[in-house]
Amino acid sequence: MPLPRTRGTALRHRLAELRGPDVPAKALDARALAALAANPGCKRRAILDGAGVNKAALAGALGSPSAFGQSQFALTRGNAFEAKVKADGGAELLRLVREKLDRGAEPPAHARVPELTATGPEGRTARTALALREATEAPGEWTLLDHPMLALDVAGSPAFLEPDAVVVHPDGSWTVVEIKSFPMLDGSADPAKVGAAARQAAVYVLALEQVAARLESAPRVRERVLLVCPKDFSNLPTASAVDVRKQRAVTARQLDRLTRIEDIADALPAGTCFSPELPAADLTAAVESVPATYAPECLSACELAFHCRARSLESGAVTSLGRSVRAELGGLTTVEDVLSAARGDSGDPDDPAVAALRRAARLRAEALGQEAVAGCR
Repeated sequence: MPLPRTRGTALRHRLAELRGPDVPAKALDARALAALAANPGCKRRAILDGAGVNKAALAGALGSPSAFGQSQFALTRGNAFEAKVKADGGAELLRLVREKLDRGAEPPAHARVPELTATGPEGRTARTALALREATEAPGEWTLLDHPMLALDVAGSPAFLEPDAVVVHPDGSWTVVEIKSFPMLDGSADPAKVGAAARQAAVYVLALEQVAARLESAPRVRERVLLVCPKDFSNLPTASAVDVRKQRAVTARQLDRLTRIEDIADALPAGTCFSPELPAADLTAAVESVPATYAPECLSACELAFHCRARSLESGAVTSLGRSVRAELGGLTTVEDVLSAARGDSGDPDDPAVAALRRAARLRAEALGQEAVAGCR
């Protein structure tokens, strides 16, 4: 929901101060928004993305340059595969949509592919909205929107998003299509990559829902998206339907949280600025003034991951061992706390985590003792 004008103006002014004087905001894209959903508890990422800070430049200025991003080879391969999928007016793509999501519909003998060219992202967004409305008002036909432009309100400002494709079914419903160059082997793909694609598609679903809500009779935006990938080790396309309801709900909550990032900003020390032009000591102090929630998964989703990992290891935080380990340890937040509890030097013995650690320590001591005795024989 857009912020009230006065509140939104004050927030944008505050976020501009955090970026630094005359530093343009880095626009959020679907990958960035999906990464927010992957780590919704990280206040550092929320304020930096909300302020439009270029995190890659920030990481370089902090001395922990990012290796995040796709290689040129991967981009070229992905573009070639996408062109193959969309060839012949998207005939193969629409066949896969019907096969995986809408078997009851008539086969797509031909489809409408509207022209979406316009001036600037605002013009393309308006042209896309018009094409979606016209397609919805023409039931019984398949329509393929190739690289439409959608706008999603983020902290009172529009983020312009460009999905690979959106398909309008003959019944008027809408489907997001994600085309990726990683393979599906025997009908399944790397779960981590599928999860990232699902989070990205969920962002597009939210943006489409905003477009649908503005129409007189809001069409259904399907919560199962189509993921298209190369089959096995070939360049032939195959597809899978992916339910993104969970990812959509998490992303919606995180975006709602972003509309309240003034709460995070108000807690920062006066004069805080994240400009990469600042001296290293001042910049480090500014970044460290915002708490981070590091997890190993951040390495594949955030430009600041190496910096946050180094700080996490220095402080001995158990989050550096992974979220699953952190969840099992309850109130024990550092490795030193865990070792102390296991030794019996600290911790509440009635705490299930402490009791489990002490039992594991006893079993380890017994096993090592037996091995030592066996080694002396």
